[in-house]
Amino acid sequence: MLVSAITTEWTRQFGRNRKADGVGPAMINRSLQCLRRAMNIMREEGKISHVPVIRLHKEPPARQGFMTPEKFEELLKALPTYLRAYIALLYFSGVRKSEALVVDWPQVDLDAREIRLTPEQCKSDEGRVLPLHSRVVDLLRQQEPKVGKVFDASNLRAEWEIACAAVGLGTRTKVKGPAGYSWHKYHGTRLHDMRRSAVRNMRVLGHVPEGVAMKISGHRTRAVFERYNIVITDDLHTAMQAVERATLSLPPVANGQASPKKPNVQIRVQSGSRKPPKTVKPA
Repeated sequence: MLVSAITTEWTRQFGRNRKADGVGPAMINRSLQCLRRAMNIMREEGKISHVPVIRLHKEPPARQGFMTPEKFEELLKALPTYLRAYIALLYFSGVRKSEALVVDWPQVDLDAREIRLTPEQCKSDEGRVLPLHSRVVDLLRQQEPKVGKVFDASNLRAEWEIACAAVGLGTRTKVKGPAGYSWHKYHGTRLHDMRRSAVRNMRVLGHVPEGVAMKISGHRTRAVFERYNIVITDDLHTAMQAVERATLSLPPVANGQASPKKPNVQIRVQSGSRKPPKTVKPA
């Protein structure tokens, strides 16, 4: 296909075709953004002179999935032993799945309770220190041998779905395929909800400053971080209760209490007048 054939109308038709195939607006937008970026690079290099207007589709609101600490402990017990440290790290720190899977044991300091990520291992290309929750430290101390990669995600998807279904966080429905084989269709809590849970726990339960929380989770921009900063109704009530406690500590003001007396206002006569200053009360 010639680049000259890519027009605004062509991108619109591309979106309609993908939507007819059952693809969501977010995925369609990622494709269009990739195309737009590629064409902008070609224009910068002088290969094309014009980039068509590429309009994006309206995306649904950010997912609000998260997990309470109590429910997480139930899930952890339902998971295979080899997956527990990995899932606990995602839940408590909000680190990206791909970043955790490339960590080697020499990067782990259990006494200092931290993992040192190198720039090559981070999506942001900036190395950072990842503090470890005591729950993660305990699980890592139990792992043997302490060589090679720290975390094992073998058969992660199936084991995650089975564990979530076991504790009421999802459902698995058996579906028969056209070729005679069967598979399970899953609906429920996703693995990426661990990242949302970590951000919410740090901000709401731990009262961690936003900048520090972003350093731990690896978010570079506040806009993206806010998509993970979930606020639920209980959080709103908690905030109002904090305001109530602060305001109740102030001295009460009785109903009908007289206002404090206003001072008399003196009006001086213009210069040259022999009349004394006149004192009047404000209305």
